[in-house]
Amino acid sequence: MISPDRLTRMFRALAAEVGLPPVRLHDLRHGAATLALAAGVDLRTVQDMLGYSSIVLTADTYTSVLPDVARAAGAEPGLDKHGQATASPQQSRQP
Repeated sequence: MISPDRLTRMFRALAAEVGLPPVRLHDLRHGAATLALAAGVDLRTVQDMLGYSSIVLTADTYTSVLPDVARAAGAEPGLDKHGQATASPQQSRQP
């Protein structure tokens, strides 16, 4: 088993070798969760992915991402600004 400190040193060396800016492994974890939420993955799945014991912790940590996700969902056809399904054009034209 590799120690966390050794893994961190190896990661930093590899990142520097390929010219990446300094980034912590924890930052990559946060980035992955943020991208998952932005891609529409539900909060419960992100919670499981991160191994958080509480959905509240996940929601509190990523509340800055959630408004952007809601706005993006509202821009999708068939969804309102809250991400709720709207009537399709065919349904709204029926008598």
